[in-house]
Amino acid sequence: MNEIKRHDRREFIKKSLSMGAAAGGAILTGMPEKLFAGQTASDVPGLVAVKNGEPDAMFNKAIAAMGGMDRYVKKGQTVVVKPNIGWNKPPEVGANTNPLLVKTVVEHCFQAGAKKVYVFDNVVYSSTGMANQCYKNSGIEDAAKSAGALVAPADNQKYYHNVNISGAEALKKTAVHELILESDVLINIPVLKHHRGTHLTSAMKNLMGIVWNRLEYHYKNLDQCIADFCLYKKPDLNIVDAYRVMMKDGPQGSVPENAQLKKTLLISEDIVAIDAAATKIFGMKPEDIKYIKMASELGIGTMNLNKLKIKKFVMS
Repeated sequence: MNEIKRHDRREFIKKSLSMGAAAGGAILTGMPEKLFAGQTASDVPGLVAVKNGEPDAMFNKAIAAMGGMDRYVKKGQTVVVKPNIGWNKPPEVGANTNPLLVKTVVEHCFQAGAKKVYVFDNVVYSSTGMANQCYKNSGIEDAAKSAGALVAPADNQKYYHNVNISGAEALKKTAVHELILESDVLINIPVLKHHRGTHLTSAMKNLMGIVWNRLEYHYKNLDQCIADFCLYKKPDLNIVDAYRVMMKDGPQGSVPENAQLKKTLLISEDIVAIDAAATKIFGMKPEDIKYIKMASELGIGTMNLNKLKIKKFVMS
């Protein structure tokens, strides 16, 4: 890539972050944590969907409806924020999580009293030395660091430790990043996009980025492994970035023209339910995606959205 294109990419990221700060910054420092103050656990919706806003403003609205980030992050805790940083692509392609959303989530964690917030992903082809490029070119490294997060390495087997998965059908053991084992809170922030193998990638599949042997999934039964892992670890909170959705040529993507501006965000504690809702954004049904059905059958969560209390917001 020539220097002009590198400059354009940096300017795109800077503009996105600055525009988001202008649009959502007032909300972040003011109302969102108080908007639904006093909610009991029974009042909290099973899922919140927000449309037609910028990533930061939509998250501010969504987390307020969930009762605020301090329901999930307590003072002095260590948090892992897990975006999709798997591909060496700029934000406009839609291959990775929106950097402004990552920045805003990290800010909320610190506002809730987090001691440390880590951001990492075991990127695809990390063994070839691609990790640093993915971190940088996605815009996520700069965005996370600007909010005070520690961007951690994940491209060496030494960071991973073996675990057994009780009740799994295909993925009976794996190796999990030590920060997942040591941290208090896991917040999962996938980007919604097309995937050649599973048709769709969202919250459950994003957890492949916290294990070392991710390539094993593909020859052990990819869909079943995605579901099985959730028997071992479910995030405390899932936030689906559907702001810019890659509709074909996923999961890596090639050109921005394959991504549609959906300007949507989902948030839920239920990783199966949020993936089920994500299929609707993509014009599919939950039962169209094998790993969603498998996870529902394993009792990890519900794919029946009619069972959920759902709040929907359309921003103006």
